[in-house]
Amino acid sequence: MELDLGWILVALPVAFGLGWLASRLDLRQMRINNLQAPRAYFKGLNYLLNEQQDQAIDAFIEAVQNDPDTSELHFALGNLFRRRGEYDRAVRVHEHLLSRADLSQADRQRAQHALALDFLKAGLLDRAEEALRKLEGTSYAGQARLARLAIYERSREWPQATEVAQLLEASGEAQFDSRRAHYGCEQAREAIAQGDQAGGLRTLQETLSKYPQAPRPRILLAQLLESQGQHLQVLEVLAPLFEERHGAAALAAPVLVKAALASQQQERARQWLQSLYAQEGNLDILQAALDLAPQDVPVKLGAYEQHLQKHPSLLAAKRWLEQDAQSQARVPAPVHKALEQASRPLSRYRCAACGFEAQNYFWHCPGCQGWDTYPPRRVEEL
Repeated sequence: MELDLGWILVALPVAFGLGWLASRLDLRQMRINNLQAPRAYFKGLNYLLNEQQDQAIDAFIEAVQNDPDTSELHFALGNLFRRRGEYDRAVRVHEHLLSRADLSQADRQRAQHALALDFLKAGLLDRAEEALRKLEGTSYAGQARLARLAIYERSREWPQATEVAQLLEASGEAQFDSRRAHYGCEQAREAIAQGDQAGGLRTLQETLSKYPQAPRPRILLAQLLESQGQHLQVLEVLAPLFEERHGAAALAAPVLVKAALASQQQERARQWLQSLYAQEGNLDILQAALDLAPQDVPVKLGAYEQHLQKHPSLLAAKRWLEQDAQSQARVPAPVHKALEQASRPLSRYRCAACGFEAQNYFWHCPGCQGWDTYPPRRVEEL
């Protein structure tokens, strides 16, 4: 059969025309899709700026459907879900990103970090920890370690917290000596609460040897030794705190008084307290110094009067009144009650970071979870 050249000459232009038409249709469809995706994206941004999160989510979902390969849209949508508290949907978005083989290394790390934040916000600490561990060796390693540290503190896993704090310190993130001293104290407290006083004593001694400038292990060790009747050792442990006039010494004043009275070392302890009071003007320090002379009522009255002249104080007035039996008899009961109610809030401690107030002193704020955020002074003296 002979090939008809005429048909070839006709077919070639037809084929070329069909190909050109198909390419034009593809380009047109791509142009439509590209126009739809940005339009939906900018619509979502507009809703977001106007605090209309529901409409923003709908717009971003539309944009993702039009352009499922755009990772930025997925990140925006996942962040919106997390802010809305829809953590399961945020997790699905970020897990979908991680399942993509074409995702760049930088976006993969970013998606892993976002997934860890989803788990953290949802309170799934085990899954959050696992996700954060996968960020070791990435640009998010520092943030991941800080997040893991917060998890370990929240779940009271002090050995793991110590390990992560050491990694952060080694990488130059910050100094964690004070916090690691607290971790040792927490482990000692747990051991003592479980009846293991020997283990608690050993842990406190090790912590104090590593962090001799930290006041908490010194105070806890003194309290434990006092409970065991080792009064002279209590004085030796507390001596640096008072001789250096550390601000936290006021917290150790009650145990110092007990040990001094039991070991007949009142004069030594009184000198420490008087020297610290002259510097700080702290009412608790004054109270401790006066407790070393329990029978000397005139001395106590005079000391409180001098304090009131320098530092007008309801707490000092209340304590002065408690020392003077004649004045108590002259003051009507309603006045006593009013003074008691007015001074009670002033005897609390207040967190400098969040303002949380408590009757007892906290090294770790129950409100903001900050360490060493409580000044060792009553609210009235702040």
